[in-house]
Amino acid sequence: MMKRSLVLLVVLVSVCFAGSAFAGSLNPGDSTSCNDANSITLENTGSGSAADHHMANAVIWKSSNFTTIPLTLGTGADDHGLEGERGVGMANKQSKGRSKVTFTRQENFSRGDSLGDISGEVRITNTGTAAISVNCG
Repeated sequence: MMKRSLVLLVVLVSVCFAGSAFAGSLNPGDSTSCNDANSITLENTGSGSAADHHMANAVIWKSSNFTTIPLTLGTGADDHGLEGERGVGMANKQSKGRSKVTFTRQENFSRGDSLGDISGEVRITNTGTAAISVNCG
């Protein structure tokens, strides 16, 4: 009976750790995974290298359809480029993209080649030189 109780306790603790949400920083080369998350938030938190223009690069792999998707997060800075329309009649296009993105779970998502379906295991690997904050909700 004692052995059975111990096995049950180990299984219960394992399930609790497996189902817990991950929130932390991914350094270059690191990877993590989210299991059946309702949302996944990624944010560029590092400075990166000048060769990468301080962008954060990652690869996302989904177990639901074995799809790999590359992702680049900007710094959110404008890098002191020309601002405004400068008399040419165009809006300001100077931007380094979004520094943060949140993916939310979409039930019955039928397109397999996109990131809409984050059910199952989703692995995130930092392939760049800037740190990435990951929050699995």
